[in-house]
Amino acid sequence: MAGPLGSACSSGSLSLPLRAGLCCSVTSLPGGAEARARPAGSTMSSESSKKRKPKVIRTDGVPAEGKRGKGDTDQETQTLLWRVSTKLEDPSGICMVPSNPPDVRYYSEESEVDLRDPIKDYELYRETCQELQRLMAEIQELKSRGIKENASEIDERRVQSCVHFMTLKKLNRLAHIRLKKGRDQTHEAKQKVDAYHLQLQNLLYEVMHLQKEITKCLEFKSKHEEIELVSLEEFYKEAPPEISRPAITLNEPHQQTLARLDWELEQRKRLAEKYKECLTSKEKILKEIEVKKEYLSSLQPRLNSIMQASLPVQEYLFMPFDQAHKQYETARHLPPPLYVLFVQASAYGQACDKKLVVAIEGSVEEAKALYKPPEDSQDDESDSDAEEEQTTKRRRPTLGVQLDDKRKEMLKRHPLSVTLDLKCKDENVLHLTFYYLMNLNVMTVKAKVTTAVEMTTAISAGDLLSPDSLLNCLYPGDHGRKTPNPANQFQFDKVGILTLSDYVTELGHPYVWVQKLGGLHFPKDQPQHTVAADNSLSASHMELTVKLLRSRLQSRLALHKQFASLEHGVVPVSSECQQLFPTKIVSRLVKWTAIPYEDYAELPYTKDVIEAGLAEDTHLYYMALIERGTAKLQAAVVLNPGYSTLPPVFSLCLNWKGERNSSNDDNIRAMESEVNVYYKELWGPKPGYQLLTNQLQRLCMVLDVYLETEPHDPSVEGPKEFPQEKMCLRLVRGPLRLKPFKFNYPQGFFSHR
Repeated sequence: MAGPLGSACSSGSLSLPLRAGLCCSVTSLPGGAEARARPAGSTMSSESSKKRKPKVIRTDGVPAEGKRGKGDTDQETQTLLWRVSTKLEDPSGICMVPSNPPDVRYYSEESEVDLRDPIKDYELYRETCQELQRLMAEIQELKSRGIKENASEIDERRVQSCVHFMTLKKLNRLAHIRLKKGRDQTHEAKQKVDAYHLQLQNLLYEVMHLQKEITKCLEFKSKHEEIELVSLEEFYKEAPPEISRPAITLNEPHQQTLARLDWELEQRKRLAEKYKECLTSKEKILKEIEVKKEYLSSLQPRLNSIMQASLPVQEYLFMPFDQAHKQYETARHLPPPLYVLFVQASAYGQACDKKLVVAIEGSVEEAKALYKPPEDSQDDESDSDAEEEQTTKRRRPTLGVQLDDKRKEMLKRHPLSVTLDLKCKDENVLHLTFYYLMNLNVMTVKAKVTTAVEMTTAISAGDLLSPDSLLNCLYPGDHGRKTPNPANQFQFDKVGILTLSDYVTELGHPYVWVQKLGGLHFPKDQPQHTVAADNSLSASHMELTVKLLRSRLQSRLALHKQFASLEHGVVPVSSECQQLFPTKIVSRLVKWTAIPYEDYAELPYTKDVIEAGLAEDTHLYYMALIERGTAKLQAAVVLNPGYSTLPPVFSLCLNWKGERNSSNDDNIRAMESEVNVYYKELWGPKPGYQLLTNQLQRLCMVLDVYLETEPHDPSVEGPKEFPQEKMCLRLVRGPLRLKPFKFNYPQGFFSHR
């Protein structure tokens, strides 16, 4: 369907001069394409029409600028524009041209948009596009025919197409104006919504503020609520009627509270007066105390001069009262377990053991600082800001550093310690230093030995006087590697400590007997939250423990001397023990060395001892080699820390004509029995410190008997390797063919047991 103007032109409703005028005025329409006005029937080439420059006339209400003709747009052109716009406004298909059009130079498209219907404009747009398609198709068809008479028809259709392009441009401008107006309306509506939203936020904020104020008012606490007033019964009973006013206050809670506050004020006034009276009496008493202090302070120098004058008398009578007084003054700052140990050890030394010396070591000032209450002064508060600034500037310590600090704090010892010096008859001294771990609530001990005479250095005796092993198993099973307090394990888990054995070298060994000397007892079946030091427990274990400590020192010193001889191949036998052995013993000790527990456990002939539980890692292990001719007897020795109360254990292996031990030779087992089972015969004089050397001498003796009683192999030429020199009643006995290893004194012969 063609546009209104195109249909009017094509239908011939417009006269030819009007059509020519319309075509000439197309260039003056806004956005219109160029169209040259020419008379009817005239022809013009398309190339000349393309060379003309289009003229653009603005129609937004402002006169177009630039060069114009001799005058403004002529009346005929304006009339034609008015007709086109009228046709656009009335797309009914009939162009009604009034005889006298109004003299309109400009019109407003913005106001025109409000009067037009967008749906009708859209339908006009579709119709115009269809008409343009039809005209282009007709022009294409006419051109394809190539007939010269069709030129006028082609020009006519071109004019119609230009009019349709004008219509499309007009509709395009109207659409853009509508879009702009829609955007403006949307923006105005958005601004209104934003204003309403802002107003809503302001109202919500005001509501929240009011709610906070309401909550604050409801939570307000008056000062009188912090005052503990007397009960109502006491108030009405003690307060006078002019203050209590029961007729009014019983029914009105507010008046009742005011009356109670008045009564509180009255009572405080009375107490203030009483306080002033007490202050005056206190000042009087303080003055009396100052007078007495001055008297006592003047008395102290006199007493000191008297004590200094009596020092020679104390030394002459062996009564060091001054030194004891200083020690007891220092003992006041000891923790309870160390104090109990100090008191009981001092009492035992004075009563039973004059060679026991008890002393206190450490810093008294640090001990005093531990028990000082924290100072609540304003200086700390004023310096808190500066400390916070310093801590913020410092780098925060890492997790590992924090754990190390916690471990050090956990294992912190008390600044004071108690020392015990046990002197023996030969002037050898065992120094014991007892410490107290404050956070773990356990005691530890460190040992040190001082000999009166410089002892011969023995390589195998290195662990005998070692501080780590000297006091091991003083009581059976007391190794001193684990803490006796069960609560310590939970404390260790917090700071990452697996066991206390990693720190015993630095802190000392927490033996159970050490805890008992300090009066501490940690029962496993009945755990207690706090363990207090008990004087009776310390006193009951003091005497036995001191005897065991002195015996341990003497036995280790005796072993130290014996090891020095054994390393040189000499088995020392005391004169009291000479009767236990024959006069001539050919076998001799050629080697004596200390071995670790791992090497002992790898020996094939020591498995029975390990399985029987007679060899532990806390024991001492040695290897002895006894030779006679081609026979070599190896003896692996387990030395219990409780020597000589507990005997050493020997495991034998003879290398002669093969390897012989207790598993393949019954006589080797009998030789082990001679030193392990019948050790009481070798004990000698008390306290039996010669037991080890006597056992080694018996091994040399029984090896001679074993080798001399072996039958001679007739296949071997020459004399017997080991001729019989010992007197034996019978060479062998029984189905096991056991040999006579028992020596009978004073007859001097060997017999079976």
